[in-house]
Amino acid sequence: MTQTSQRTPIAVLISGNGSNLQALIDAQPHSHYDIQLVISNRPNVKGLDRAKSAGIETLVLDHKAYDSREAFDLAMIDALDAKQVQVVILAGFMRILTSAFTHHFLGRMLNIHPSLLPKYPGLDTHQRALEAGDSEHGLSIHFVTAELDGGPVILQAKVTIEQNDSVETLRQKIHTLEHQTYPLVADWLASGTLTLEDNKVRFKGELLTAPLDFAEITQRER
Repeated sequence: MTQTSQRTPIAVLISGNGSNLQALIDAQPHSHYDIQLVISNRPNVKGLDRAKSAGIETLVLDHKAYDSREAFDLAMIDALDAKQVQVVILAGFMRILTSAFTHHFLGRMLNIHPSLLPKYPGLDTHQRALEAGDSEHGLSIHFVTAELDGGPVILQAKVTIEQNDSVETLRQKIHTLEHQTYPLVADWLASGTLTLEDNKVRFKGELLTAPLDFAEITQRER
């Protein structure tokens, strides 16, 4: 996957606003990746406008136009392979992927989830963290496998839950962290710094025994 003279071609899959897509676009000039394609399963979303403004090719594949989840995923595979995409980044893509799709891009696809996995897979993570009385919350960036929100976790970033926090304030805290962490991990994968081996994460040549902590990484780089 590492390319010495050229940046790694990647694609971003979206379903809506595309704020994480924008973070990836903003970081692209200093990264090892080149966004070749943005696919949305919904037409007329802001994320498509973000991509077009950056001069990135876009494609709308409306999932409602396909007879089955399998047919939709095969159409995406065809589009991504046609662009010789090496890495796929899920950025608010609100579709459950088939095993055929996840297998095709195994070790080459990332997702970002707004909880400290394995806590709170699925939806409504901020509300669930508040209802549980948790003292901290956060995000997880993980490799995508056939198991929903269950692939090996690469990096986590944490926030303290304050007494006056609400779903909305937690969402804003997590969004800020997402925009800092997702381009970083995408760059690692594009550069070959990060790989998936036997369902384990290898980072800088070492197998991880626990997810990387974003706070520790940023502290080391100061």
